[in-house]
Amino acid sequence: MRDQSLRNHVANLEQQGELIRITKEADPHQNVSAIGWKAYDRLGKSTLFTYLKGFAGWELVNQVISDRRKWSFALGIDDEEDFIPTLVDRVKRQLKPVDVSAADAPVKEVILKGKDADLTKVPALWHAENDPAPYIASGMAIIKDPETGIRNMSIHRQQIMGPDQTGFLICPRHALRVYQKYQERNEPMPVAMVVGAHPAIYYASGFTSSYGLDELEIAGSLLDDPIRLVKCETIDIEVPAEAEMVIEGEVLPEGMVEEGPFGEASGTYAMEGSTEIFKVKAITHRKDPLFYAMQCGAPMTDTQSITGTCIETVITDHLRNVEGGLDLLDVRCLGIAGLMAIVLKLRPRVEGQAKTALMAALSSPYLHPKLAIAVDDDIDASDMRQVFWSLTTRVHGSRDVVKVPNTRIWSLDNVSDIVPGMSAMYRIGTKLMIDATKPAITQTAERARFTPAMPHNFNGVNLEDYLP
Repeated sequence: MRDQSLRNHVANLEQQGELIRITKEADPHQNVSAIGWKAYDRLGKSTLFTYLKGFAGWELVNQVISDRRKWSFALGIDDEEDFIPTLVDRVKRQLKPVDVSAADAPVKEVILKGKDADLTKVPALWHAENDPAPYIASGMAIIKDPETGIRNMSIHRQQIMGPDQTGFLICPRHALRVYQKYQERNEPMPVAMVVGAHPAIYYASGFTSSYGLDELEIAGSLLDDPIRLVKCETIDIEVPAEAEMVIEGEVLPEGMVEEGPFGEASGTYAMEGSTEIFKVKAITHRKDPLFYAMQCGAPMTDTQSITGTCIETVITDHLRNVEGGLDLLDVRCLGIAGLMAIVLKLRPRVEGQAKTALMAALSSPYLHPKLAIAVDDDIDASDMRQVFWSLTTRVHGSRDVVKVPNTRIWSLDNVSDIVPGMSAMYRIGTKLMIDATKPAITQTAERARFTPAMPHNFNGVNLEDYLP
């Protein structure tokens, strides 16, 4: 039976030298966001804050799955080259969760109801400079279809608006479909917000699947261990038993509240607007709670990493079926580009095959990428120096760059147009494909013109042999 907690992952990161422990006083409303962002941007490290101003008894962690190395520790995948293919294989099988008693659920160690369930006592993070208030950005909403009882889990941001109220942004996906069913009945939608859980559960919450597929079954398959669930106190929903905190409540069937702006996964701000209203009924958490302040805004953060890793998995699987299977070597969704660019590394077998792969990548289940680049097998798709070298030395502008206008675009692509008469959730724009693979040249002398001029005996020299 595997540990399914966030805190065990954090302990592993510290043991592996991937985490910095901050023991000086830090303020979640003033400087935690900046400290955590700089620690990862400059040092590549996660951060654990043990002394929070105004929130005695709490610790706080962020930037815990911002890259493949940290994901690999969480999911037990040793070889980075096998990371995405392993995820593709794991998500194809599902493991049904199992129920446990409250006595066996650490998240039930503290139970707060009524006025004691006070969100202002939770160290919610003030993320970006222009945010209007602290947000809980790491909450995974577990809801149930009122007709079938089928579970759905997805990440929703919550602007703190008082001790017992937050905003609740619902994008036009599965959660909206469920919410609309409650609206038709004029009933509030019960919601359990899970804050702080194993990275496998966060991956599953960001994974786009068919309606009706339980994301908690996907999380179980990633861990090869059924997710252990426990009943909520005030609503008929089950939650991960080893979570750090659960906020139980309801989204009202009517009424909206002004909310935003918020620093989003695109690295920019979403438009100010209004969202549905979430009302708190209870909060349960561990005795020594660890708040997961999932970093948002300017890349690179966990927000881009969760969605980007899901996009890489889905597109890899998607391209396995294109032309009977491409010789695909790597897929990288660029979190540093706000999730709107993707690089495919492949070995084209015939002329034109790279463009076929690019078209497929831009028409996957995810709308996020609008720029797709194909590179050859001698380019490291994770190294932007090599990718840009390939763009300048192997791309013929009139032949290898293709624009596809008037297509659906991700709602956070602020430069693209909003569909007339619709909200900012619906945008239309232009997608761009760039084939930066080598031309199909048969003569060796010609092929050399497109080969990197690497140092003599590059593969034969081991630098470590010459270092002190």
